[in-house]
Amino acid sequence: MENIRSLQFKNPSREQFHPDLEEDFPCVTSQVKINEYKDGIVPWHWHEEVELFYIENGVLEYDFPKGKIIFPKGSGGLVNSNLIHKTQSHAPDTIQDLHIFNVSLIGGNPGSRIERKFIAPIVNAPQIEIVSLFPDVPEQTELLNEIRDSFYLRRDAADYEMVLRNTLSKIWCGILALAAPALAVPITADKANNKLKAMMIYIHEHYAERLSVSQIASAAFISDRECFRVFKSYLQSTPVEYLRNYRIQKACHLLLKTSETITSVGLNCGFENNSYFIKTFREKMGCTPKEYRKLAE
Repeated sequence: MENIRSLQFKNPSREQFHPDLEEDFPCVTSQVKINEYKDGIVPWHWHEEVELFYIENGVLEYDFPKGKIIFPKGSGGLVNSNLIHKTQSHAPDTIQDLHIFNVSLIGGNPGSRIERKFIAPIVNAPQIEIVSLFPDVPEQTELLNEIRDSFYLRRDAADYEMVLRNTLSKIWCGILALAAPALAVPITADKANNKLKAMMIYIHEHYAERLSVSQIASAAFISDRECFRVFKSYLQSTPVEYLRNYRIQKACHLLLKTSETITSVGLNCGFENNSYFIKTFREKMGCTPKEYRKLAE
């Protein structure tokens, strides 16, 4: 399995981008070692693809706008399409296995009978954000075992893609059955969630520029005060804190993936001068940009 150590984002939607997600088989199977991320935190992001996961070791916390869920070793679940979320762990050696896939892999063409009957009820349901599965719940044990075993399919087998697709389809049917009670309760979409995404997208597109809170708020057609409220309520952060953290995240990526000078990296990530970039980077990462690049060699 691919070992993911950093996030990339699509342009212009700024969803998380998975470079190995291929159109003819839109599924990436990977493993995340949470402790390889700074402070054991995978930052806020979202993606159109659904996320099926299993906690191989340790304890993982999923944060999303409406709360958080703790997943111990042996648990797992499904993160629905386009849900803003982050993960974090303070437990040593936390390992998460992931299938991130476009639902077209198992649902076929949009509007097909399978898509309408099995896929749409979940991905179009605002009340279904994360489906949680725990080993101490008897009716969830078999489904968890199937998810765990799906990560041990032989990828070099001639029929791997077909077996994986069939396995994901079976798991999906099990999740749909478990989600039935929640699906029976109608709920309206959260408009503030869409406003937050609009502002995050604006930051992701303009982080290299000088930005004000008013500009960020305007991207969602709301006031500065409402902008602060949405960020604080959903991400427990201010717009400025989110912008600064995103700039540092992009700087880390450039330091690892390019040979740009430290000064150039800072300027390209929206820091107006090199001394401020180094100071902010050290406060967030615990080392200078130069030391960070050297540690990763």
